[in-house]
Amino acid sequence: MNAFKAISMKFALILIANFLIASLAQAQGVRPETVAVGLQNPWGLAFLPNGRFLVTERSGRLRVISADGKLAPAVAGLPEIAVGEQGGLLDVITDSDFPRNRTIFFCFSEPGPAGRGNSTALARATLSADESRLENLKILFSQKPKVASSSHFGCRIVESRAAGNGAVDGKLFLTLGERFSRKEDAQALDNHHGKIVRINKDGSVPQDNPFVGRAGALPEIWSYGHRNAQGATLAPDGTFWMHEHGPQGGDEINLPKAGANYGWPVITYGENYGGGKIGEGLTEKAGMQQPLHYWVPSIAPSGMAFLSSERYGKAWLGNLFVGSLKFGYLDRIELSAPFAGKVVRESKLLAELGERIRDVRQGPDGLLYVLTDNSNGKLMRLLPGS
Repeated sequence: MNAFKAISMKFALILIANFLIASLAQAQGVRPETVAVGLQNPWGLAFLPNGRFLVTERSGRLRVISADGKLAPAVAGLPEIAVGEQGGLLDVITDSDFPRNRTIFFCFSEPGPAGRGNSTALARATLSADESRLENLKILFSQKPKVASSSHFGCRIVESRAAGNGAVDGKLFLTLGERFSRKEDAQALDNHHGKIVRINKDGSVPQDNPFVGRAGALPEIWSYGHRNAQGATLAPDGTFWMHEHGPQGGDEINLPKAGANYGWPVITYGENYGGGKIGEGLTEKAGMQQPLHYWVPSIAPSGMAFLSSERYGKAWLGNLFVGSLKFGYLDRIELSAPFAGKVVRESKLLAELGERIRDVRQGPDGLLYVLTDNSNGKLMRLLPGS
């Protein structure tokens, strides 16, 4: 076979592969469209006006992407970040009043003094009018204590809304990992490891937090007994949903309630890496909450979003979507009631792409967007399949 024929066959095989991928995706109800490429391990996605995007890269860059997919130079003005392994610049959201105040919130791994230890921190800043820099930077919260670890930062941010009516209430939820080496801390209230915290947008503590005024408990804590939560979202009624990594098996979906204990590491549906029970090998215990849903084996979940539009048909309205890092697919989760109830069915989307799905969000256009986590990561838009 001469070189020309070999090249022609190669392109033919690529076209056939792309056609098969598109056909399979369409049969699943979605058709992936690449919006931007060249992102270095993207982690968090937010939406800017006029079809633009704000994306974090774990390597410590904040990027603005134009509506036509062009990457702007990195936004200036970020704080010092402890980049390494799971640490770096992680989640980002825009304030609900962003068109007026241009406020964003982001979380990252914050180095300790003289580089001693690190922990998850949450910051607020103003995105300049030309979108080139951050202004008025303020660290709102720093996880305590700092430890020498490059794992389990958690770090998903959700702007809270009042349960029942969905009205913005001026508060933020932040998920915090137990730093892997400090898993027992998840059961103690004198630290922030393995917790969900809830703060006001100025960094102060809401006086209705469950542990305010309790001796020996940190007042920012909302719920505890978590492992490493890398997905969180709100249902339209204001209910807070999140998921967390288990060890080897036992990834969980939880609906954290004020003051509740979600069990890690006392109860889990997972086991130690390499096998063997964790602790006493319990899956339930009085006073500890059961997950709404769990995965065995682990899918390594990241990113989480409800679909509140009918862009993909009525059957998808109210479905929950979770990215899988381990198996490289987007999990479409059907519930027994829209935005509520029990998991009744799961479907694997985008598995044919073989991409680690780091984040998933519903855009202002009602479509789903995903970030793929690798050194040449993508931002993709999921179009209806038909």
